[in-house]
Amino acid sequence: MSSSSLSSVFSALVPYGWDTAWAEAFAPYDTEGLLPGRVVRVDRGQCDVITADGVLRADTAFVTPHDPLRVVCTGDWVAVEPGGNPRYVRTYLPRRTAFVRSTSSKRSEGQILAANVDHAVVAVSLAVELDLGRIERFLALAWESGAQPVVVLTKADLVPDAVTRSHLVQDVETSAPGVPVVPVSARDGEGVDVVAAIVAGGTSVLLGQSGAGKSTLANALLGEDVMDVRATRDVDGKGRHTTTTRNLLALPGGGVLIDTPGLRGVGLWDAETGVGQVFSEIEDLAQRCRFHDCAHEAEPGCAVLDAVDSGALPQRRLDSYRKLLRENQRIVAKTDARLRAEIRKEWKRKGAIGKAALEAKGATGRAALEAKRGAHRRS
Repeated sequence: MSSSSLSSVFSALVPYGWDTAWAEAFAPYDTEGLLPGRVVRVDRGQCDVITADGVLRADTAFVTPHDPLRVVCTGDWVAVEPGGNPRYVRTYLPRRTAFVRSTSSKRSEGQILAANVDHAVVAVSLAVELDLGRIERFLALAWESGAQPVVVLTKADLVPDAVTRSHLVQDVETSAPGVPVVPVSARDGEGVDVVAAIVAGGTSVLLGQSGAGKSTLANALLGEDVMDVRATRDVDGKGRHTTTTRNLLALPGGGVLIDTPGLRGVGLWDAETGVGQVFSEIEDLAQRCRFHDCAHEAEPGCAVLDAVDSGALPQRRLDSYRKLLRENQRIVAKTDARLRAEIRKEWKRKGAIGKAALEAKGATGRAALEAKRGAHRRS
């Protein structure tokens, strides 16, 4: 490809995130006469790819279809055949980040939702009661993906009282250390400019349950009604899926947005690092425990349990931390025999600790009772 052609390709794809690093990664495929492009939509083994020549429809059969983590997904940069009927995607470039969740199948396979994402925008509706545990789950996956999470509290106009809204924001901030939390009302424009400034610097994926206001927020960021929006049910504030595929869209203020269908299930997939990031205060406290392998269950000198007893750490946070770690261990153990053995060993160790704690408590109680009886006999 000539230098002038390369220049035109570069300028055409820059709004979709193309840069010199992607150009260097694509160089070997350029010599084969393939076209660079970014996947904007995937549908039944085919995908729409934005290229310098416009949007092309291509088949993904050449890319390994048997591994769900290696299929072409929205956000991938790919090498596409310049012609042919059908036209094929030959390969995708190495991903910088990947947002992966566990499927609901018994095999617990990983499912990739979006690739090469810089920000994971978690939309949470203020029209219903906050589910902090679900927010923590989304954030664990976001941190694990390599993206920077952002929590957007949608439908903020439904909470007009400033004090109540402030408390809700604080509750989420406590559950999301190091994560921006932005209340937004797409109806009156509040907070939309803040979110637009955050996502202008790269590619963002928009996540959340059905009815969370993702499509409405996407339309506000796009400045036009591109995404279909349906009213939520009055009875529970939930909605039906208005987005049925993951779509990549260039934002007028800069940046790229991947809108996704509402996620009913958000299973962890090898997300131990992400869980640790979400519960960073617990991880910090654990550094001060007497034992380096403290399970924070009944061990003496546990700084985490001491923090719960003093009120510095909410019991809900510790319970959620334990739950997500256990779930993540189960998922990973299904494909790792050595880890399964380690988990069984750990369960036995915790059982021994719990038994010892109960015996010590019983011994203390018996000693106190004997002392009380002795005092009674002396009197």
